Amino acid sequence: MTKRHLKRQLNLLQVIMLGTAGTIAAEIFVLTGHAAGIAGPAAVLALLVGGLLTLSVALNYCELATTYPVTGGAMTYVREAFGNNLLMFLVGSLDCLSSTFYAALSSIGFAYSLKVFIPGLPVVPVAMLVILLFTVLHIRGVYEAGNIQIFLGGFLLLVFTAFIVLGLTRSTGFHMDIFTSGQAVFEHHTLWANIARMMATIALVYNAYVGFEVIADDAEEVTNPSRNIPMGILVSLGISTLVYSLVALVTIGTVPYSELAGSETALTDAAMRFWPRLGVPLMAVAGIVATLTSVNSAMLSATREAFSLSRFGVWPRPFSRLGRYRTPYVSIIIIGAISALVAAIGLVDFLSFISSAGYLFVLFWASLAMVNLRKAHPTIERPFKAPFFPLTAYAAAGAGFFIVAFTRVEALLFLGGVLAVCSVFYYGGRVFANRRKARQELAEANGANRILIPVSNPDTAESLARLAAVMGQMQEDTSICLFTVVQTSGVLSPEAAERALNRINNKHVLLERVAHFAQERNVALYTKRRAATNLAESILKELNGHGDVRMVLMGWPGAITGQDLAHNVVKEVLITARAHVAVLRDRGLQRVQRILVPVGGGPHARLCLRWASQIAEIEKGSVTAFRVLPKTMELEESEDQMLLLQEIVEEELGGAVPKAMKFRVTYADNIVDGILAETQRQPYDLLMIGSSEQWFSRNYLFGYINDQIVENAPCSTLIVRRYQSETMAWLRRQVKKIEE
Repeated sequence: MTKRHLKRQLNLLQVIMLGTAGTIAAEIFVLTGHAAGIAGPAAVLALLVGGLLTLSVALNYCELATTYPVTGGAMTYVREAFGNNLLMFLVGSLDCLSSTFYAALSSIGFAYSLKVFIPGLPVVPVAMLVILLFTVLHIRGVYEAGNIQIFLGGFLLLVFTAFIVLGLTRSTGFHMDIFTSGQAVFEHHTLWANIARMMATIALVYNAYVGFEVIADDAEEVTNPSRNIPMGILVSLGISTLVYSLVALVTIGTVPYSELAGSETALTDAAMRFWPRLGVPLMAVAGIVATLTSVNSAMLSATREAFSLSRFGVWPRPFSRLGRYRTPYVSIIIIGAISALVAAIGLVDFLSFISSAGYLFVLFWASLAMVNLRKAHPTIERPFKAPFFPLTAYAAAGAGFFIVAFTRVEALLFLGGVLAVCSVFYYGGRVFANRRKARQELAEANGANRILIPVSNPDTAESLARLAAVMGQMQEDTSICLFTVVQTSGVLSPEAAERALNRINNKHVLLERVAHFAQERNVALYTKRRAATNLAESILKELNGHGDVRMVLMGWPGAITGQDLAHNVVKEVLITARAHVAVLRDRGLQRVQRILVPVGGGPHARLCLRWASQIAEIEKGSVTAFRVLPKTMELEESEDQMLLLQEIVEEELGGAVPKAMKFRVTYADNIVDGILAETQRQPYDLLMIGSSEQWFSRNYLFGYINDQIVENAPCSTLIVRRYQSETMAWLRRQVKKIEE
């Protein structure tokens, strides 16, 4: 089945700026001083070598991202090469977490840069605030994020060009004696000691060079991907390497590296020497702008990775939910919140090591994935082929492995801990799912599968029993209990209650009227009667006393509003029952072969889908999964909504869509008019509709929309409220309020 895709809207210039501005931003301002402290003048050479080492990775990504131009980046390639398994889960999760940490690192760099103008500015709150702003921006769409990246990236390149030119030409700028500060570029006597310092520097800043990965992560949103992706990746890497190396050369050649060591304001320290009047404020503004572009690209990457993990079914499904702007708003909100929390750590160099270690793990496996993919799919179309294969793949994997060896022990331990936690989560989730399935099977084996039908009107008992008999066939060992409550004026003794029940002896009459529905389908049916002062309490006592009721099936209580509704038996059961609740508005239900199910994203509609599919299979009928769209919706978005409808059905039914399942969308001014028009377009036997989140309200039975549909639909209607814990139901209501 065709999957929903993100909208392609990033042009070549936007792609280049996403890779370039996102790369040269946070690292160049925040880590130049740290790199100088580790390697001294050799830091410049380390930056050049780091760029060259990354070229093999870039070439691999050009091939992979054009062959698979979908969102997800490395996890997509690993999944295609090694399968949907633990490795894919770890690569995707590490990629997402590394981008999330990089966004936090960039936000901290923004706060440090802003302190040049506002010395007393608190770093952590400002970093968290900028993440919040970009969270809102990304929810509105990637096109706006791309345009902002063009504007900010262009400003950055102009400022860095001026910084490099003035630093190399003015007398107060670059000097070789300052650059070396009395030492040779390779200070140590042994080759290994020099290499070790350089590799430690590369490990510190290596994640700066993989800023192009955001292009692969967002490949699904790039126009003309066969051309724009490889050009964007290679151009952005070339620009980034050149700018990084020249800026470091000017900075270390203007201010002795011993003074720069550990500084988070190295570039403004250098500008103070050769460009004091305009350079310092401009570099400070550039630092602000540059770190903003890093936050932008890192969050874009992290949210798309979370989206893909969810779409592949290894992260919770809500992460792949698209909002009105066709952006994964749930992923954006959660990633934004995690980035803000990580930013509160405030340890700049440690965050960089963590981010670099995670990226290296991801790049290592992505490079090896290309080798497997070349072998497994030799004839697949590859718009871009990496030269010197397999040298590029093995060189990229080897470089990543080599650099990891020089990463700080703390970061590696943290990386190992993250991998362990992710592995536990992956296998623990499977174990939990298997145990839950086993408990469910055990419960079914023990007969814990009862349909409870509270009967207050014998005339409605036939329709309820007929429907319950059909639903009883959906699962083995299901029994139907017709539960009658005889209301008394006061509390009776057991003997008095028995006499009252005997006076109203309709037990056999009721059984005679409905028993044949169950007998025809080989479903057990029996009756129970209770004498009580409160109908709802008696029903709930029966429901909770045995713990074997799967569903409560009740008849529609009629038009009730206001104070009457608050004390209605159906409403009290609906709010309190710890089981699924279904309420039938009977309009002459005789058979259940043509079923209409309006589908939203909530759990109640999804339960309707599952039940309707099972009923249609038993009755040799059909189900129409239906969605109402606004009349003003554009064609492209309408197609996306149809794909969403198909995805929901496929996910809920756990596999291929049955042949009896049909899909339909219609356009109307509101949901009520759209559903009612569909029920009048052709004769349906049953309309099954999930409850809205207003079912908990005391003003409606199930909700305004549900109540209106039930009153006006020409066919029988079954409204379903899926049981959820009180906490989960409350959370869903809060999310619904936010979405509205």
